[in-house]
Amino acid sequence: MAYWLIKSEPETWSWDDQVKKDVEHWDGVRNFTARANLNAMKKGDKCFFYHSGGERQIVGIVSVAKEAYPDFTDESGRFVMVDVKTEQAMKTPVTLKQVKEEPKLADMELVRLSRLSVQKVDAKAWKLICKMGGVKS
Repeated sequence: MAYWLIKSEPETWSWDDQVKKDVEHWDGVRNFTARANLNAMKKGDKCFFYHSGGERQIVGIVSVAKEAYPDFTDESGRFVMVDVKTEQAMKTPVTLKQVKEEPKLADMELVRLSRLSVQKVDAKAWKLICKMGGVKS
């Protein structure tokens, strides 16, 4: 299993929206590195659901329900989307500030490539952030 972090502006698609829908496509990604990450996702992989914008915090966990397929919102035909399924909310959201202040997370893409909307997360970082958020990894 691989681990990921996916970002959304809560005004566009929030954790509450995801919970209400349960399974939804993750569309609108227009960055080639993020596209490569979407293409690498496998069914069952876990993703942190991150609120960007003013919140900047990990608020929940979703899993990949359907692997990459053409993004119907992309007229160019170059980009893909995946479907994600709601798994659980973080008991305590983990803020970007907390991530940056934790030396063990200094190599995370969230710290180094903060604008990337779909990011890899290694297993050690996954476990630590789950612990910080009060959920089982």
